[in-house]
Amino acid sequence: MDVRPSQQMRDLGVVQHGAGILAEPARAFNLPAERDEAERIVDELFAAMERIGQVHPFAKGMGIAAPQVGIARAAAVVHPPSDAPAIILLNPVITARSDEVDEQYEGCLSFFDVRGLVSRPLKITVETTALTGETVTTVYERGLARLIHHEIDHLDGFLYTTRMRTGVEPIPVEEYRQTGRAWAYE
Repeated sequence: MDVRPSQQMRDLGVVQHGAGILAEPARAFNLPAERDEAERIVDELFAAMERIGQVHPFAKGMGIAAPQVGIARAAAVVHPPSDAPAIILLNPVITARSDEVDEQYEGCLSFFDVRGLVSRPLKITVETTALTGETVTTVYERGLARLIHHEIDHLDGFLYTTRMRTGVEPIPVEEYRQTGRAWAYE
C-alpha cells in the first residue's frame, strides 16, 4: 500500500497543515540568555532533517522551521542544494528584498501532497541573532533566497499558499512531476 507523502511526513514528526501552530508567529529567543534552549531546538531540527532525508531525497535543498516540529520558537534550519553547510536561522527578519522576482513551484513538508507556484524576490537581506546575542546580516540570492524566505514565512505564521497569485491553486504532486518544472523541496 502506498503511503501519501503528507502521511509519510506526519509519521516522521512533521506537523501538518491545519494545525494552529503553523498559523501563529513563533516566539523570538532572548539571546544569549536562552542559548541552551536555542541549541536544543536547533538540534531537534537537525534530527528531523536527518529522519526526513532518509526517506526523501532533496536535490534542490530543504528547510524546516521549529513550528513544523511542534515548537513555537523562531528557529529554522536550511540545507542548501549543494554541499554547503546548513544555515541556522534564529530570530530571522527580512530587512530588504529585491524588486526582481521569479515564480517557481514550492513544496512544503507540512502538506507534501501538493506543490504551488510561488513568486518570491530573487534577493533578500536577512537579519538573524547569533547565539552570543549579536545581530548578523546576510544577503541570499536566487534559490537560497527562496528557501530562506519560505522558512521565515513559517516563523511568521504563513504558508506558501498565502504568496500564490489569486486564482492559482496548488497542484497534486503527481501532476507537478509531469510539468518538468521541479524546483524547491523536490
